[in-house]
Amino acid sequence: MGKVWFITGTSRGFGREWAEAALERGDAVAATARNTDSLTPLVEAYGDRVLPLALDVTDRGAVFAAVRQAQERFGRLDVVINNAGYGQFGMVEELTEAELRDQLETNLFGAVWVTQAALPYLRERGSGHIIQVSSIGGISAFPSVGAYHASKWALEGLTQSLSQEVAGFGIKVTLIEPGGFSTDWGGSSAKHATAIPAYDGVRRQAANRPTRTGTAGDPRATRRPILTIVDSENPPLRAFFGEAPLAIATADYESRLASWNEWQPVALEAHGGKG
Repeated sequence: MGKVWFITGTSRGFGREWAEAALERGDAVAATARNTDSLTPLVEAYGDRVLPLALDVTDRGAVFAAVRQAQERFGRLDVVINNAGYGQFGMVEELTEAELRDQLETNLFGAVWVTQAALPYLRERGSGHIIQVSSIGGISAFPSVGAYHASKWALEGLTQSLSQEVAGFGIKVTLIEPGGFSTDWGGSSAKHATAIPAYDGVRRQAANRPTRTGTAGDPRATRRPILTIVDSENPPLRAFFGEAPLAIATADYESRLASWNEWQPVALEAHGGKG
């Protein structure tokens, strides 16, 4: 048996592709989904190397139980991937409290619970790799997905802190930041707030402006890259997936640096300098 993976959200999308990539090369996978019926083909194809687990990542107790079950079944955990998540669409004013809290519960807190549950086992072994599936939306932002951005920006900051906290235990940490891919992120798995007509113009403008997301990537093409990252002796803290993220990040950070430099006199004045 090669590496042992624990992957959330394996019913489809990246989670499914990465589970299959691991299994095809002989690794073992604890695969979670809200409904394990979607995992039956994996079990039929790979037998005991697959542990199907029904899991709602917002249930902290269930998360700890699932991670413990995977540890007991395979004897160790090598790669932990927090992939479960969805997109909440809606302008900030349109979001209900429940919509915003639900987005954070899944995309942020779900990842935290899995991370917390796995860390004692990884620390005990002095090895392991935690991979958080973020997004180019974790470092940049666009209209109508503010809740999603909030969840991913929070995950980015938390994970950067985590990487420094666990490095001394031999644990590696990576944020995967995909651009646009042909997954179901914007389809049936997405949720939409009730529209306020006052924002119809903003919606039209956002829909008609030139996009920097490029063509949608093929999720199957991410199989080899994820294996490259988990097999690396020195994996990156952040890794883009897709053709568009680097250009988006470059333009965004160039704009930020220009603005920060322009307003540096005010920053110095606030410090008590001459400005």
